[in-house]
Amino acid sequence: MCWSATADLVVGAGITVVGVACVSRVRRVRDLPLAALPLLLGAHQIIESVVWRSGGGAGPATLAWVVIALPVLAVWVPFAVLLAAPPRARRRLLIPAVIGLGTAAVLSYYLVHRTARAEIRGHTMGFALDLPHVPLLVGAYALATVGALLIGGDPTVRLLGVVVAYAAVLCVTLWRLEFISTWCGLAAVASVLVLVWARRLPAAPRPRTG
Repeated sequence: MCWSATADLVVGAGITVVGVACVSRVRRVRDLPLAALPLLLGAHQIIESVVWRSGGGAGPATLAWVVIALPVLAVWVPFAVLLAAPPRARRRLLIPAVIGLGTAAVLSYYLVHRTARAEIRGHTMGFALDLPHVPLLVGAYALATVGALLIGGDPTVRLLGVVVAYAAVLCVTLWRLEFISTWCGLAAVASVLVLVWARRLPAAPRPRTG
């Protein structure tokens, strides 16, 4: 979440540009989902700018935002990390991947049977879905996403996990105080770290001559 429609649109566009740069560095198919994460985050911010301009509510943009934020990221992040991880780390990464699948299945069920709503509160945007067992779902979501990053095997990916964990606590605190929404800042920092990771990927092999 950002603090206005304009901020969401500008930050979302910037994150998307970073995502294009990340994807352009990919030489192996298995690295593509993690490299494309900023593209997803950028689209997420741009969708939220639409929610701002529509005044919140329960329209298609709100539903799209919640679908990406909940089930999509719960699966995307752990599997992207799993695919890009070195072989020695892949077995342990199956745990957050399975947790992510289960969490996404539960969240998808409630998305089908309940209505997601958005509400503008000054400089913050609140989204609600009326989920049961919220602490359990939040814990499982964190284990799948942040947990995968922390045990991903790559130093930059682990740093991303640490930054996301600490920044998420700060963002939620500021949002609950209805001071300002700063998720877009977290998405921007995360995207830059993904770009750092992408720039360290092995280069494509040079074609043989002669």
